[in-house]
Amino acid sequence: MAADPFVVLQPGLGPIRATTYLPATPETVRWGRLPCGSDEAVLEVAPGTEVTIDTVSHEGLLPDQGDPVAFFGSHGVPPEAVLRDAVEIAARVSRGPSDGPHVVTGPVRVTGAQPGDLLAVTVVEALPRVPYGVVSNRHGRGALPGELPRTPGTVSVFTPVRSRPDGAVGCLPLVDGGPRVVEFPLAPFPGIVGVATDGDRRVHSVPPGAHGGNIDVNLLTAGSTVLLPVQVAGALAYVGDPHFAQGNGEVALTALEASLRLTLRFDVVPADVARSRFGDLTGPVVQTPELLVPMGLDPDLGEAMRACVRQSLGLLVARYGMAEHLAYAYLSAATDFEVSQVVDQVVGVHARIRLADFERVPS
Repeated sequence: MAADPFVVLQPGLGPIRATTYLPATPETVRWGRLPCGSDEAVLEVAPGTEVTIDTVSHEGLLPDQGDPVAFFGSHGVPPEAVLRDAVEIAARVSRGPSDGPHVVTGPVRVTGAQPGDLLAVTVVEALPRVPYGVVSNRHGRGALPGELPRTPGTVSVFTPVRSRPDGAVGCLPLVDGGPRVVEFPLAPFPGIVGVATDGDRRVHSVPPGAHGGNIDVNLLTAGSTVLLPVQVAGALAYVGDPHFAQGNGEVALTALEASLRLTLRFDVVPADVARSRFGDLTGPVVQTPELLVPMGLDPDLGEAMRACVRQSLGLLVARYGMAEHLAYAYLSAATDFEVSQVVDQVVGVHARIRLADFERVPS
């Protein structure tokens, strides 16, 4: 199902793929913190269920941007093209000064999921809800804190979306207010997909971890799956931080942030099957139609890289019965390791292991 990128998908309106629909309301979202094991689910589904979920971008809602109608209006967006749920969340949902920026929808309880299992969350569809987004750089954050931005205050770059015959593109001017723009393709995906942490403390929305959360891996587009080690009964899954596009690194602090209507399928991989397919995972793994994508997460980029190599080795040994020293050689000769992001306190590295390389191995 395709949506015209210039159609505004207000709550409950427009294409809703799944029979089960979860809107973003003050009762179904959290702002700046992630669900924990003591939280009540806003929805319960059986494994294999598809759910259409509205997500709301934090850009245009944060205190340094002000009221969303006024903020987007200053960039020529009429009030009727500002999402009503974004306006309501900004007005009614509390966010502490030490909380993260992200609006997170959920949690969703998946019947039967238990610690030791993996929760497989597949992005079935990702529809832009608005024809615009924002890329922001804030002082003290991004890859070059203290250097950029050059001026006081936040730099929030409003980025309209255009429809082209080969797909929608984002448009950035070469200079402020200038007529010339650079266009780049959209590849919508959720930056945050996770499961609840054990206990009664809601963790900050920014740093990713074993729970998933703010992993910001741009390969998680429609058709791809993220596998997450379940930490509490029912998993208590959530989604947020919607992106229209992101380059690896996400160096300015945010990428092209904008609200999405996501259809996700929730499946449970039992613990014994999970170990045989993926080894003993200590964090998320993404699977695309072409790739296995294990991750390494650590505040230090070098440690994140080493963690990613270890995860990759464990996956190849468990999944294919490959000798460890030969798996190490394969990773060195044939696998790209990429920086997912360097701006989320805990940085990420992910590997791109080609499935086709192993499908050609004689049985």
